[in-house]
Amino acid sequence: IAVRDPDDPAVAAVAGLLGERARLVVAGPGLATTGEKINNLLAAVAAARPSSQVLAFADSDGRVEPRWLRGLVAALGDPAVGAVTGYRWYFPEQGRPWSLLRSVWNSTIGGAFGAGRPRFAWGGAMAIRRKTFDSARVTDYWRGSVSDDYRLTQAVRAAGLEIRYAPRAMVASGGECTAREFFCWTIRQMTITRVYAPRLWWMGFLAHFFYCGAMATAVAVIAGGGLWAVPIVLAATVPGIWRGRLRRLAAQAMFPQRLDWFRRYGWSSTWLVLPVTWLWLVIFLASAFTRQIHWRGNTYELLTPSHTT
Repeated sequence: IAVRDPDDPAVAAVAGLLGERARLVVAGPGLATTGEKINNLLAAVAAARPSSQVLAFADSDGRVEPRWLRGLVAALGDPAVGAVTGYRWYFPEQGRPWSLLRSVWNSTIGGAFGAGRPRFAWGGAMAIRRKTFDSARVTDYWRGSVSDDYRLTQAVRAAGLEIRYAPRAMVASGGECTAREFFCWTIRQMTITRVYAPRLWWMGFLAHFFYCGAMATAVAVIAGGGLWAVPIVLAATVPGIWRGRLRRLAAQAMFPQRLDWFRRYGWSSTWLVLPVTWLWLVIFLASAFTRQIHWRGNTYELLTPSHTT
């Protein structure tokens, strides 16, 4: 369990685990040009037992099932696999509007994970062989960065290895959020993506730009009496709603213990897809004009993938 300083609230929360079951690593301020999370990870890796064959990483807000670690590391038996990743699903227990929008927004990213090669490893649930971690020089990629997952992905792929998705390594995240928290969080995610994975950012931005532009044009035509545009609107919206339903069904299969939540709020995965699509466009536009992010009390200027102030 890695923290920046011993006064972190997490230390008291995990006090009962420390000893034989867990070890506390206090990273200190670390490198001034590197994000706090990565400084914590670098300290944790340095403190890991030399005999450890696999390094697995989890975020502090994730809730995992007992077999999560087994599901995460199983695919590392394939020598072609450099790293394995899971992903998250947000379960806001109170079902407030912006919290549900965050869940649906996040689920559209989760929907990209599945058969084939994931576009990136997600830092809240990823594992890598210690030998691969060293040979791919992941620590070199991490220094000067704030993105542990994008940089680890780049290191693994530069080594000629692939990323593998593990459905059994999905993570549940809880909590509610306000509109301000929603936009701060999503814009931060997309700003990081624009700096560390610009091709992925441009693909997403152009897709939403033309989709929303076509939708707005068709609605304007209908408002002017051009009912011939109704099939265009249906053709644009129905597939997205259907994909939202498929994502919900997949999530239900991966989180069978949370069926009660899906009974109460599963509708959001289907019927909030349209407003979330427009929110995506707003978030893309907001992230296009900044390289500055705010994260847990720190402000970072993302100059390049390996240069942060």
